[in-house]
Amino acid sequence: MKEVIVIKLDEHELIIANTIHRLKKEARSHSPGIFTLLEKLPELHLSVDACFLSNPYATELFLRILSEEVLKTQKLRAFLEFYPSQNQAIAQNIAPFIGIEEKNIFVANGAIEIIQALMHRFVQKKVVVNIPTFSSYYEFATKDTKVLFYPLKKEEDFRLDTEHYIRFVKKHHPHTLILINQNNPCGGYLPKERLKELLASLYFVEHIILDLSFIHFAYEDEDLELVDLEGLFREFDNVTVLKSMSKDFGVAGLRVGYALMSEDKIRALLDNGYLWNVSGLGEYFLKRVMNEHFMRQYEIVRKDYIRQTQEFFTALKDLESLKIYPSRANFALVELLDGSRAEDFVAKMLIKYGIYVRTCKDKIGLDGEFVRIASRTREENQKILTALKDLFGK
Repeated sequence: MKEVIVIKLDEHELIIANTIHRLKKEARSHSPGIFTLLEKLPELHLSVDACFLSNPYATELFLRILSEEVLKTQKLRAFLEFYPSQNQAIAQNIAPFIGIEEKNIFVANGAIEIIQALMHRFVQKKVVVNIPTFSSYYEFATKDTKVLFYPLKKEEDFRLDTEHYIRFVKKHHPHTLILINQNNPCGGYLPKERLKELLASLYFVEHIILDLSFIHFAYEDEDLELVDLEGLFREFDNVTVLKSMSKDFGVAGLRVGYALMSEDKIRALLDNGYLWNVSGLGEYFLKRVMNEHFMRQYEIVRKDYIRQTQEFFTALKDLESLKIYPSRANFALVELLDGSRAEDFVAKMLIKYGIYVRTCKDKIGLDGEFVRIASRTREENQKILTALKDLFGK
């Protein structure tokens, strides 16, 4: 019978782990950033960031273009010295590519700004949030809003049971629903036709926020074609679509995102600020990626990344000490089955191997020891696999 190896930290590792734990506590329901970790713990040697979620190949693609067009020219000075365009001017530039009128596009300083704006201004009385999920949706609820949690079941791999969900919604009559497709941290994905059926059944709900921040990693055919769910904004009057650009294009540092919503909602936001909420580099990024030439190059790296990601998840499943939950995103929810604590696992991976993964102990709706591991490049994914095999003695 194979020996079960429970992860333990030695005295030196415990000292570092306590600092990591303190930094995590200061970051609240999110993870401390790389710069913060390395500033506070310079003795760490980070080799793989598998905590934060982005496509590294897309980062490289945009960086090559940025280097040629901005860094090697005098354009960078203009991005630093002058104000960027106002919100609606940027929306007008990207509208033809998105296929939505600019009056329905709200450009933002990252998806988090959109979430905060929606939760503070347009979510009323009662909101239903599936758990586990991205915590900002319930943390940003105002004191006048009642948050109802709809638990996704572990024994069902945290998939959304749409029929049961509809009954729950009809029972509680919320003003707003939050639907994240694919859900974070589970990676669960609801196919387009099933999602359309669900939204059609929820016609009586006044406001549905559909978060598509990871949609570029979803696929429904062998060719891995991009799934268009943004068009659901046109089909359903009660739907607001939210899209982060950080994950799929690998540019979290630029802080860029957008939402598709009714004209009156956008007007209400713009009348109370958000005029210059996107930086000059953020504006350049949006202009640069919203064209056919860039997207042809991007599609190649997007599909390659999906293939590598799914190969990585398949390899992870060979490790007996871990349970890997099904994911159509670029991250996997991982349950520790050997009795190890999630915090000890995260600390050991970071201290011994230089690999940063995310503990999910702060995620409401997860009962057990869970971590989230992001897919990186093929070489980085191999480093993760090698470390895990060494850690668990496989």
